[in-house]
Amino acid sequence: MIKIVDVAREAGVAPSTVSRALNNHPTVGEEYVRRVKVAAEKLGYRPNGVARSLRRQSTDFIALIIPDIGNHFHTAVARGVEDVAREAGLSVLLCNSDEDAAKEATYIGVALSEKVAGVLLCPHNSDSDISLLTENSIPVVAIDRTLGENIDAVTTDSVHGAREATAHLIREGWTRPGCSAGPTDIETAKWRAQGYVEAVLAAGGEPIVEHGTFDQQGGADTAAALLDREDPPDSLFVSSEQMALGVLAELKRRGLEPGRDIGILTFDDTPWAQLIYPPMTVVEQPAYDVGAKAARMLVERIRGGSRLEARQVSLPTRLIVRGSSLR
Repeated sequence: MIKIVDVAREAGVAPSTVSRALNNHPTVGEEYVRRVKVAAEKLGYRPNGVARSLRRQSTDFIALIIPDIGNHFHTAVARGVEDVAREAGLSVLLCNSDEDAAKEATYIGVALSEKVAGVLLCPHNSDSDISLLTENSIPVVAIDRTLGENIDAVTTDSVHGAREATAHLIREGWTRPGCSAGPTDIETAKWRAQGYVEAVLAAGGEPIVEHGTFDQQGGADTAAALLDREDPPDSLFVSSEQMALGVLAELKRRGLEPGRDIGILTFDDTPWAQLIYPPMTVVEQPAYDVGAKAARMLVERIRGGSRLEARQVSLPTRLIVRGSSLR
């Protein structure tokens, strides 16, 4: 079995330098890192993960706890996390919480018992209990939603995105935009509803909001409730792409065509958004960048960044106009 001393001899460095170089420690210069990695590759050296974990009392795994890997946004986030983690020599444990607080708590317990090096969490809400992790000095970075001022977080500017999208509907001549909103206890849903309300009020209109679950059934239910009103909206801002699928199903059931009978747009760009007719107007979020940025922040914490001030990063959204919202 090839050992660290063998790599050190091949690279012409001290064994301690090999360990630091392979872990991308900032005290090792680029040339030494290159020499060590070339030597390790030539000799076929593989770190002994079990022994290293016992020494550090942690593994080379990080946990990613997200609501739904079937959601395109979370899939792209996970890819960003994985790419950065792999560069840092870390592997990712993927957990689906299904927007269930109890399931989320279970996975937090699993992360602790498995001695993960850190946790990336898309929390059900800002009150999610991460005390098991913080009390055991396991760094945490929140994704898409926040966990208070003392925890790192990477989000997108949902308020601005929703406000811009709703204002677009109004500029197109839709006079009564409604909002198919997510659950009231989820931060992103509240932000998007807030942006919608701000745009409607700024135009002198009356907000029309129905809240539902962040899934297809929630979209169908909120669309039905909005369209069954005595004075229904003539257009819809939808809070998520999964809800949008349910909204589209309800519109089809009623024989309503987007862009002709009713305007519609949604948060999150997805592969299907350009394939339907007319194509769906969307608020694009930089999902991959959210995952990558959060993973980099977590790696910094794992490598000794505990003294850093908590960072709250908000990435911009982008409105992509297609046929579904045009009048």
